[in-house]
Amino acid sequence: MDEETPEVIRAADDAYEAIRTINHLTITQVHAAPTVYSVLGNLKGVGHLLPQACRQMAKSLGRSLDEYDVYEDDDRDPVASVATATDHLTRAAQLAAELGAELEKAQSAISRQGYREKPAS
Repeated sequence: MDEETPEVIRAADDAYEAIRTINHLTITQVHAAPTVYSVLGNLKGVGHLLPQACRQMAKSLGRSLDEYDVYEDDDRDPVASVATATDHLTRAAQLAAELGAELEKAQSAISRQGYREKPAS
C-alpha cells in the first residue's frame, strides 16, 4: 500500500492483520482467563462496531451510484450488484451484532477467574 491508498482500505488492512496476529499468538500459546478476558473485551467491541461499518458501507455504495459514473466490466447493471451487496452487508451487520453479543457472554463467563503458576514438579 502507498500514500494514495484510501485510509479506509488501510484501516481494514490493519484490522485484518490484527486478527491474523491473534490467530498466530493463540495457535500454540496458552493464555489464562485474565488475558483472554481482555482480548475478548476488545473483540466484542469489534463485533459491536462492525454492524455500523457494514450499514455505512452499504449506504456509501448506494450513494456512489449518484456520485459517480458506475459501471460493471461485463456490462451488468451496477444498481443490481449494489442491491445484492447491500443485502449481504445487511446480513453481515446482523451476524456481527450476534458475534459481539456472544463474545460478551464468553467474556462474562470467565470474568471472575484468576490463576496461579503451578509449582514445579
